[in-house]
This record gives sequence, structure tokens and C-alpha cells, in this order.
Amino acid sequence: MTEDRSRPDGRGSSDDRGGPDDRTTVVVITHNRRDELLRTLDLLAALPERPAVIVTDNGSSDGTAEAVTAAHPAVTLLRPGRNLGAVGRNLAVRQAATRYVAFCDDDTWWEPGSLRRAADLLDAHADLAAVTARIIVEPGGEEDPVVAELRDSPLSGPGWLPGPALGSFLAAATVLRRDAFLAAGGFHPGLWLGGEEELLATDLLSRGWWLSYAQELTIHHAASTLRDPTERRVLGLRNTLWFTWLRRPLVPALLRTAYLLRTVPHDGASARAVLRAAAGTPWVLRQRAPVPAGLEARIAQLERVRRGSAARKYVG
Repeated sequence: MTEDRSRPDGRGSSDDRGGPDDRTTVVVITHNRRDELLRTLDLLAALPERPAVIVTDNGSSDGTAEAVTAAHPAVTLLRPGRNLGAVGRNLAVRQAATRYVAFCDDDTWWEPGSLRRAADLLDAHADLAAVTARIIVEPGGEEDPVVAELRDSPLSGPGWLPGPALGSFLAAATVLRRDAFLAAGGFHPGLWLGGEEELLATDLLSRGWWLSYAQELTIHHAASTLRDPTERRVLGLRNTLWFTWLRRPLVPALLRTAYLLRTVPHDGASARAVLRAAAGTPWVLRQRAPVPAGLEARIAQLERVRRGSAARKYVG
């Protein structure tokens, strides 16, 4: 890594436990979820950390931008004029003036104190790029099924990590080091949305950074009723195939592709995903950059574990 990762002097340190903390900006992307976004912004505004908030409105047509301006004038609102997907986060991160950025969806919100604790962890560990929080599903209050997978990650890591080492992260529940995010290129525009974190996480790991789960951090998720689960499945499978061919060596890429084609539901959604993935073959092959053997071994280790995961099924 070539980035300057020296620890800054302590504005907003954990000694000021009850007051504002100026180390982290919350980044939110949204599209046509005005009411859910406003609820999230209300909850973020009530946090003791009083974080700066940047919202990228990905081309909403439901009055989202006007509602945000009226209800939360302190929020920085970006309006690219079209739906950029995850790249909307890139725009917001570039605008952020803090050393850390906390991702948040329009249907998630951080628990009081978690942003401060995340910044403490990143301050304390210069080689740590990101910490991912425990996810609580609302309104029931139970843990998201993916939490068990994070908590039981099979990957080894240095003893100083605040929790299990991870091979990827969840964008709606993670605080990242801004300079590491930017140096790795942020979210790839080709993937748009749907499992877009895996490629960025792999590129961070390739640069020598570490990713970790941190049990003491919490984010709440009240899944939007406006989402299209079938389209999310199409995008997720398409992007998994693209990631496989962008970063996996030839034999693992072939094996992974064959496994997916054999095990996903044989229906119209899977067919659309495969056709969309095939249509992207030219740009994927142009940008193909397989990871070194050591990182591929870690990716393969995670793949074996995820085959039994209830949280990672291409269904819906």
C-alpha cells in the first residue's frame, strides 16, 4: 500500500463519548423511496455523533430531493440526474471531508454510539480498511441471517483485528477508510448494483488492507417494501459471474461458473442474469486481472463455506 495511513491527531476522539464526533460522514444512496429515506434521515439526525450526511438521489421521480431539502437542510444532497446505482456512493465519498465514511441504505440506520466505536477501531488499526456491523432486522429485532456467516468467517487474520477477518463487506452496514476506498477506485460502474461489494473488497485486500466484522457495532434494517426481489436476484447472479471472470484465475473461474449454472434455479430470472453476464464478456475480459494465489485461496475458502449459507441463495 502506498497510502498515508498515519493516525491523525485526535479531533472527535472517544474521550468525548456524549458529544458530536467529526470523524465520519454517513453516505446514503436512494431511488424513489422518499418516505423510507426521510425516516432514516430522522434517525441519523438524532445520533449523538451528529455525523455529516450526504445523500445521492439516483434520479428519483417521487419528490425525494425536494422532501430532503425541506426536512433536512443540513444534509448534502447530490442529484446526478440518473440512477447511477452504487456509483452514487462514489460521488458522495468524493464530497466527504472526513477520514471515514459510513455506508447506509435508505432502509437502514446506525445505532447510537456505533459510528464513534467504528472510528475508534479504524483509528487504532492503520491497516484496517473497513469494519462491518451486526445487522438487526426490524421490526422484529432478530439478527439478519448473514450475521452468523460474518461472525463465523473461516478466514484467518492478525491478532489485532477487532473481530473475524472478512473477504467482503456489506455496503449498507460498513464504515470504511475514505482514502483506501478512493485509492481502490470505489464501486465499479460496470456492476451498477447487486453484490457490488465483492469486487471492491477484493481490490482492497489485494492492496494489503484488512476487513473485519465488529460485533459491537450495530445497524438496523427494515427491508423496503418497494424492492423487486426478482430483479435483485438477476443483478446479483450477473455480478457474481462478472466478478468471477474479472478476478478469479482461469480454472477457478470455470469451476465457479459451472457450479452456479448447475445450482441456480433454472427459470427466467436466472436465464436473464446469464444472458446479461454474457453480453458483458468483452469489457470483462478487457479488464480481467486475476488475483494472486494467496488471495485466490482465501476466496476459494469463503466460496466453500458460502455454499451452505441460507443468506446467499439466488432465489426470489
